[in-house]
Amino acid sequence: MGLFTGIRIREIDFKNRVVVSPMCEYSAVDGHPQSWHLVHLGSRAIGGAALVFTEATAVEAIGRISPADTGIYSDSHVESWRPIAEFVRGHGALAGIQLAHAGRKGSTGAPWLGGKKIEIAAGGWEPVGPSAVAFNDVYPLPRALTIAEIDGVVAAFRAAALRSLAAGFEVVEIHSAHGYLLHEFLSPLSNLRTDEYGGSLENRMRLVLRVAGAVREVWPERLPLFVRVSATDWTDGGWDLAQTVELARKLRELGVDLLDASSGGNVATAKIPVGPGYQVRFAQEIRKQAGIATGAVGMITGAAQADTIIATGQADMVFLARELLRDPYWPRRAAGELGVKIRGPVQYERAW
Repeated sequence: MGLFTGIRIREIDFKNRVVVSPMCEYSAVDGHPQSWHLVHLGSRAIGGAALVFTEATAVEAIGRISPADTGIYSDSHVESWRPIAEFVRGHGALAGIQLAHAGRKGSTGAPWLGGKKIEIAAGGWEPVGPSAVAFNDVYPLPRALTIAEIDGVVAAFRAAALRSLAAGFEVVEIHSAHGYLLHEFLSPLSNLRTDEYGGSLENRMRLVLRVAGAVREVWPERLPLFVRVSATDWTDGGWDLAQTVELARKLRELGVDLLDASSGGNVATAKIPVGPGYQVRFAQEIRKQAGIATGAVGMITGAAQADTIIATGQADMVFLARELLRDPYWPRRAAGELGVKIRGPVQYERAW
């Protein structure tokens, strides 16, 4: 077993274990992906990855990180996504979409524009969260969601899953990491509620479990469902690995097939010990303790490194982000380094 060994999840065959991790491009218009997204995602399908994920795609307009984020909160977005999903599928990869809600980290600018809050007069909006606590002093102050609005969030994820199916996606990932809305509910550092959505671990997990249940209910039984989690806040008193394992067990019972194990993003002052493969141990522990397939992500750059993660059972798939920004054809190069022959598009065969 190795990086270029196939894997079957539900009724879907993945030709290898390489996944294009969701990466925000901040290049959409009113939630609609553009030609940039077709070329960006399409080139990674041609590059040889088994699964190509969209960026974090908002289930509500106020769930965008920035005004330039993609969305799936309108039926019109289906038509914008359909040719992209079709192109990805047509070039040998599975088309995946990450459904997201930015929560209190919404209404901010693109990173190259400073990433600071956007005032309502300038096209921003009032973000929402579990509690009225801002991420930091350059982010907007969120409004705490009411119970009725929480129900609306669940419904929005459900509707987004149905639109994703109509657009031709084959894998859905629910974004519950990096300090966005679902992660905000999980962590006691951002969730100060005293109702049934705050306090105990059971209460803090309630929203993400409701969302996963609602999506699984409408997502076809034959198609995989993933969830991305931050395994730790890297801060004392915050969300941690033990709580993540408990969440993973409950998500598995609801029909979630794989946990994509990242970390951080919810505490602006957290000291994160970044280094090669620094999050792989989270995928390994979740896999072992919760009995669910996992994806490893975070500074995975080398072919031998990625192959070892799979071969030694640390994770079932590897999610690559920045390395695939640097080289869309990384899977083909990695296959060559590992002595594996993979087929490319006929137009490029003479180059391989």
